[in-house]
Amino acid sequence: MGPIRIDGAGRFSGYASVFGRVDAGGDIVMPGAFASSLARRRDRIRMLFQHDPKEPVGIWETMGEDSHGLFVSGRLVPGVERADALKRLIEGGALDGLSIGFRTVKATREAGKRKLWAIDLFEISIVTFPMMEDARIAPSSLSTGAAIAAATQTIRNR
Repeated sequence: MGPIRIDGAGRFSGYASVFGRVDAGGDIVMPGAFASSLARRRDRIRMLFQHDPKEPVGIWETMGEDSHGLFVSGRLVPGVERADALKRLIEGGALDGLSIGFRTVKATREAGKRKLWAIDLFEISIVTFPMMEDARIAPSSLSTGAAIAAATQTIRNR
């Protein structure tokens, strides 16, 4: 993991979840799993640190499904002690994990794994160890193209 550029407003982007891959808990998020939840509560999905409801650190500005997973863009709130520390840790390459907090709405079991077809997403956290290995804040070289793709998808979903 190398350094990640966060702009002056504390903005960053990345994949909060990746479709079709088994996470450390044996879950596989399927394409479309976030659609209903995003339609209902897009503006109320919180940005937390380590899934701790006492640690809100920012605001998710855009989120949308693309062919790869759930792409998100957000900003850390300046002046919040934890958010300021996170900005430095992310920029320094010490922290880059993302993780979703959700309730299962529809799932099936196959070969000991749980396929998640619909979930109620209520928060996305910046974490040290994501359950989904590929759920990461994007390096700045990838952020622009992916952000454009996510924004396009978000507009289409409205």
